[in-house]
Amino acid sequence: MKNAAELETIEKMLRIYCRGVHGPGPGLCPACRRLLGAAEERLSRCPHDPKPACRDCRTHCWPPGSREKIIEVMRYAGPRMPLRHPLLALRHFLRK
Repeated sequence: MKNAAELETIEKMLRIYCRGVHGPGPGLCPACRRLLGAAEERLSRCPHDPKPACRDCRTHCWPPGSREKIIEVMRYAGPRMPLRHPLLALRHFLRK
């Protein structure tokens, strides 16, 4: 997959968000699993190469309700990423 690094980042962010907001559990809750599946689908269909950050993209592929949800996840998990996944956070920061 051409956007494997982006998918790995969003998966880690969703795990941080799900555990922090929905509580500890064996994995992602059903809602977060659906959001991860939607992210995977959108990344696989991204027409841009290289893919820009979503906030800088002119082609918003997320439907309005899902877009607000993924923004919520990123706002929650983003500041926590350097503590939990420092190398991944650094790689994400350098890609910008």
